[in-house]
Amino acid sequence: MSRVTQQSAVVASSRQVSSDLGGEAVILHLESGVYFGLNEVGAAIWALLREPKVVGEIEQAILSEFNVDAERCQKDVIALLR
Repeated sequence: MSRVTQQSAVVASSRQVSSDLGGEAVILHLESGVYFGLNEVGAAIWALLREPKVVGEIEQAILSEFNVDAERCQKDVIALLR
């Protein structure tokens, strides 16, 4: 994957399917069969990825919804997207 920055445009891959689990999410990568579990914040990020977004927009949405430090938010969002 190329380098992800705050200016990168991202969208969920069509090679993955997901399910809501009471505010959390589980994602299945169809090609590898690997499951990923996301907590409430990760599930919120995943929901935002249904439509193309710029990483900075995702960070702003998370900052407005959750009590998190801006620097930590940026690092965690980019780490999840990678």
